[in-house]
Amino acid sequence: MVKLSKKILKLTGKTNARYSLIKEGDKVVVGLSGGKDSLSLAHVIKHIHKVAPFDFEYKCITIDYGMGENFDKLIAHTKENDIPHIIHKTDIYKIVKENIRANSSSCSFFSRMRRGALYTATKELGYNKVALGHHLDDAVESYFMNLFYNGTMRSMPPIYRAGNGLFVIRPLIKVRERQLIDAALNNSMPTIGDETCPSQYFEKKQPFNRYKTKEFLNKLEDENRDIFTSFRAAFEHIHDNTFFDESRFNLNENDIDA
Repeated sequence: MVKLSKKILKLTGKTNARYSLIKEGDKVVVGLSGGKDSLSLAHVIKHIHKVAPFDFEYKCITIDYGMGENFDKLIAHTKENDIPHIIHKTDIYKIVKENIRANSSSCSFFSRMRRGALYTATKELGYNKVALGHHLDDAVESYFMNLFYNGTMRSMPPIYRAGNGLFVIRPLIKVRERQLIDAALNNSMPTIGDETCPSQYFEKKQPFNRYKTKEFLNKLEDENRDIFTSFRAAFEHIHDNTFFDESRFNLNENDIDA
C-alpha cells in the first residue's frame, strides 16, 4: 500500500485549497506517464478524493505512443491501488516520425503531441480538468529557461484555462522533486523511465538548455540550501510594476516611488 509523506499531503492539500484546483462536481483526468511525478500525483489525487468534503470524479490516462510500449506493471499498480486508469492509444510515434523537422527538439515535439492527445481524451470523456505532475523544480527551471533563452519572465501557474476550455491544474507545483523521488523509492513504485521516451529513437536536437539550467540551479542550491524556499515565496510576491513594461507602471499622483 502506498503511503505518501505528511509533508507532500500537507503541501498539496494547501495548494488545492488556496487555488481551488479541484472543486465539487469536477471531473479530473490525471496525466499518468508512469514516471515518479505522475505516479505520485495519481496517489495524491486518490488521497484528496478520499478525504475531501466534496465529491468529484477522477481517472488516470496513459498515452500510448504506438511504439509497442509495455504498461503491464503500471496497469497492475493502478489496479492494486484501486486507481481508475485507462490507456489511450495513439499514432503519435508514426506521426512524429513522418513530420519532425531537422534540428528540432523531438522531446518538445513529443511533449506537445502527448498533451494534445491527453486533452482530446479528456474532452471525449466529458471531463473538465487535466491534472499534470509538474513540481516546484519544474516551475523554477521554466522561469530561468524563459529568462535566459526567451527574454521573458514566465513560469507555471497552479491552474489555468487552455484554449480548448479545459482547466489545467498542477497540484504538486509547490512540492520539491526530491520529495517525489523519495516517495517513489520508499513505496517501490513501478516507475517508467526514459526507456519509453520516443525521443531516444531520433537523432535530433536534445534539450540541452534544460540540462544547463538544472546544473545552474544545483549550484545555486549548493551555495544556499534555502534557495528554493525563496523561489517559492518570490513566485507568490510579484511586483510587476518594477520592471520595464510601461503598461504596468503606477503613475498616479499618490503612488509612492518604487
